[in-house]
Amino acid sequence: MKLVILDRDGVINEESRDFIRSPDDLHPIEGSLEAIARFTRAGVHVAVATNQSGLARGYFDIDTLNRIHAFLSSRAAAVGGRIDVIAFCPHGPDAGCACRKPEPGLLRSLADRFSVHLQSVPFVGDSLRDLYAAERAGARPVLVRTGNGNEVARALPPAFSSVPIYPDLLAASEALLSP
Repeated sequence: MKLVILDRDGVINEESRDFIRSPDDLHPIEGSLEAIARFTRAGVHVAVATNQSGLARGYFDIDTLNRIHAFLSSRAAAVGGRIDVIAFCPHGPDAGCACRKPEPGLLRSLADRFSVHLQSVPFVGDSLRDLYAAERAGARPVLVRTGNGNEVARALPPAFSSVPIYPDLLAASEALLSP
């Protein structure tokens, strides 16, 4: 595995109904930064694919989003992890763009950036839109029970019955990195 793609909210940091509007609102889920460090130590590139409609809604500006992502990257680095890139969709839910998950645009752009075929790339998410984005892009969907994951796991559509489900990102990293 050369690349792993992670959703941000609900996978790396706590989900927030009020949006992550500043670095102070970012609260990493226990073990998530250590999971990123595990991937890094194994030589796996870590990318994040995240919908950020708060930009379109005017909840924060691009400079604030960049500060949030710099803070997240620095927190990962403090435990030995590296986030190579954070790709985001800045559009609102009704924009009809190709980059807003469940559309596959973000994942495809990451595949191009890292020159990989997505069929070997896990995309770890906590929502149905993450699973659909992975499926549409040809990546390997992985579900964690953090964030919205418990609710999603209880009502998983039959098409996703074989998707691996882990308690959190740390458990997913252990499974994905095991031989």
